[in-house]
Amino acid sequence: MRLSLADCFDPAGERFGLPTYPWKLAPDGMATRRQLRARGLRPGGQDIAAQLLRPRRRREPLTAYLYRVDLAKPIRTMTLAKWAALAKANRARRTCPECRRDAGYVIPPTLGTCVPCAYPHSQNAA
Repeated sequence: MRLSLADCFDPAGERFGLPTYPWKLAPDGMATRRQLRARGLRPGGQDIAAQLLRPRRRREPLTAYLYRVDLAKPIRTMTLAKWAALAKANRARRTCPECRRDAGYVIPPTLGTCVPCAYPHSQNAA
């Protein structure tokens, strides 16, 4: 579907079913998920209020959904149990399955092991 910039302006929502605005021209009081997150908010179960469209030449347009800021809720704080679960998951990603040591970094999935275990001969030569 080829769209021009003028096609992306539909505040009544007749063409797309949702009020639609061109990229970077969102009305005041509406924000994307990332913009809400930067303000310390979350959509909080509300429906999508509008959308932004950015036309592209050879592909479908980019779409960003907008939510009402006045209906947004504050971000839930992490509990101690969630912090502990996150630390445990990160520790598992850093533990080498071969030598069972904490590598100090997240082990790349392409290697599957820490760098010394993946390249044992290059460590001896250096």
